[in-house]
Amino acid sequence: MKKIVILILALSAFLYSKDIDGKEVFKTYCWGCHHETAEAFGPPFSEIANNRSKDEIRAYIIDPKAMYEAFGYKRTVMTEFNLSDKQLDAVTNYILLQKGK
Repeated sequence: MKKIVILILALSAFLYSKDIDGKEVFKTYCWGCHHETAEAFGPPFSEIANNRSKDEIRAYIIDPKAMYEAFGYKRTVMTEFNLSDKQLDAVTNYILLQKGK
């Protein structure tokens, strides 16, 4: 029994510490409205990456209702997502990879 508990704890620690793939976060949460380089319902990630800093991107993902006016938009329809810090970092870094495309 003790070995099973240790095995479960070790497996949980491994899964929790695994790096999160920004493209997977993008596919899960963003792809319905954004594409990497093509216009969709929302702007493409390449446009966002070329016009926003990492901090601005993070701030908009965290609280789009508070940020849309600061970015010069007339309204926001972006959904608020409850992403973990790791997911937020991963998707922000993935967005920034689209810079210059």
